[in-house]
Amino acid sequence: MDPRYPIGRFERPGKLSAEERAKLIEQLHFLPMQLQTRVNHLTDAQLDTPYREGGWTIRQVVHHLPDSHMNAYVRMKLALTEDNPTIKPYDEAEWAKLRDAESGPIDVSLELLRALHARWVEALRTLSEEEWQRTFQHPEWAAMSIETQLALYAWHSRHHLAHITNAIRR
Repeated sequence: MDPRYPIGRFERPGKLSAEERAKLIEQLHFLPMQLQTRVNHLTDAQLDTPYREGGWTIRQVVHHLPDSHMNAYVRMKLALTEDNPTIKPYDEAEWAKLRDAESGPIDVSLELLRALHARWVEALRTLSEEEWQRTFQHPEWAAMSIETQLALYAWHSRHHLAHITNAIRR
């Protein structure tokens, strides 16, 4: 197993059924609780342990999740309100090096993720069939539909939970 991709790389799905989307939305719904359960008992020394050789610390991963998912939420809102908007990428590796991500308390990020996912999940549950196909344009990728973005961020959630779980087991 490649420790960078403990659940495998993301594979862009074809068109999803309403049932498949509902399962992915549930994964986003449960992420904040699953993350909190995994990290609440960890000491600062454990939080400051990389999940793999050369990788981010568990603390950085915890801070990365709301950073990344906030960007995803905004991109979804842009896609719903504009015609295939071009979004601004961000350098997640550089964000992870900022002092708040390297050494900040995780409680704030856990609460931010909880509130963000409550809003995001509620919005996703209200989308029409037409809205699922609305897109945004990332400058480095092909156009992405909200439906594909859902699959990506459900994968992203499982991906980082696996990083943390594997690091704790070591």
